[in-house]
Amino acid sequence: MKSMDKIITQFHRNTELTGAVFPGMPLLELSGDQRILLENHCGITCYSHREIRINVKFGQLCVSGCNLELMQMSASQLVITGNISSINVFRGMG
Repeated sequence: MKSMDKIITQFHRNTELTGAVFPGMPLLELSGDQRILLENHCGITCYSHREIRINVKFGQLCVSGCNLELMQMSASQLVITGNISSINVFRGMG
């Protein structure tokens, strides 16, 4: 399965389909500065009211702010609420 993941990732990088969603790649929806819906996550590595770090296929996402809460979580989807100040992408971590 790893080789198929590499093929999909390479295809995504080499095509002009910048807005397309590929299987297994994270999809992040930001609603204002108060709510995040993330699909296709790989688990949480850090959780506090100021920072939540989430593993994704290519690394980690770091959500920073205050009063952050994990409102919902399933095997593939999670919802974070609070006062979101930044979302950072770290490639190759996790």
